[in-house]
Amino acid sequence: MTTLVTGIGVAAPGGLGVGEFWPAVLAGKSAIAPVRGFDGSGYSVRLAGQIRGFVPERHLPNRLLPQTDRVTQLALTAAEWALADADIGRSLVTTDEMGVVLSNGQGGFEFTHREFHKLWNDGPEEVSVYESFAWFYAANTGQISIRHGLRGPCGVLVGEQAGGLDAIASARRYIRRGTPLVVSGGLDSAFDPWGFLSQTAHGRVSRAEEDWAAFLPFDRGANGYVPGEGGAVLVLEDGTSALDRGVPVYGEIAGYGASFDPRPGSGRKPALKRALERALADAAVEPRDVDVVFADSAGRPDLDRIEAAAISDVFGPQGVPVTAPKAAYGRLGAGGGPLDVATALLAVRESVIPPTAHTLDVPEEYGIDLVTSAAREKDLRTAVVLARGYGGFNSALVVRRFGY
Repeated sequence: MTTLVTGIGVAAPGGLGVGEFWPAVLAGKSAIAPVRGFDGSGYSVRLAGQIRGFVPERHLPNRLLPQTDRVTQLALTAAEWALADADIGRSLVTTDEMGVVLSNGQGGFEFTHREFHKLWNDGPEEVSVYESFAWFYAANTGQISIRHGLRGPCGVLVGEQAGGLDAIASARRYIRRGTPLVVSGGLDSAFDPWGFLSQTAHGRVSRAEEDWAAFLPFDRGANGYVPGEGGAVLVLEDGTSALDRGVPVYGEIAGYGASFDPRPGSGRKPALKRALERALADAAVEPRDVDVVFADSAGRPDLDRIEAAAISDVFGPQGVPVTAPKAAYGRLGAGGGPLDVATALLAVRESVIPPTAHTLDVPEEYGIDLVTSAAREKDLRTAVVLARGYGGFNSALVVRRFGY
């Protein structure tokens, strides 16, 4: 059973909505800037990829604002855009059959920080533990389900950067079992003082103070990544349903694979290559048929080297163009994979590969054909998206032009 993407909603540092985001990505326009929203002067990390210009009051009813924090507001807005893009009005929703499966990893920080602030300032009678847990369950998936009356299969997956691809794969499984439509993808945001500290604690984040030097995936000067916020929501439909409605189709979710890295010190090899091979096998695609790879791009030499080796081993040295658009706006946690999927679908539709901003000096031993400096025109039919989550998660997703 074919799973098609009929709607895309984007909320990202590069732009709000596909109309803003896509031109910025093609231009390699940097959205990395000094962190704002709180006093970041005491942090060792100064730069972030934050969404500018998002005013929730313009997109959501006032009654929802006190019940939600930023990540849920972004998710609700992106879902609204995706459903509108897919031409799904409330009259077309079969509420008991249509579902929501999203990924989130950082979404509770701002809300929980706010609740602790109430505790410190107003006393314990102002804080409801039940309310906190209820909000955390309802955030993103639950709120979208409630707002649009989608009472079919619902779920939340947590796998850090890999989780968004896992959510899309889960939605694809539901569709294969008979669910006609699933809203899927992922978003993250944790730019309160507590949330930002949690993102920088593991030492993988760049401490550079200039945007052009902060996030250099696959570059000889790579020194970490920039944390970001946002992501994408996709509308996935059964092929028959989408074709019967006669709506435009972005492309097909054709294959998926996942793996988990062995424990450090075990002497066993990283497992990203295995996830990639599983995704190609699931899609019945040969490596020679892949036109572009959207890399996870960790921005650390040790991790970049592992990913480059996996790509080079599967496709051959310089065997396929590779790109990392997130270099312009940062790694978005659970939102990063879905945003790469949305970007890959747009790239396939437009036959153009977005550039990897800032990266210029790729070591020859990496053996990859990284698209840098400017977008590259190329007839694209099949794309692979890779994602790795902190702790050992690996995921790969194959998307292709519908009808190919």
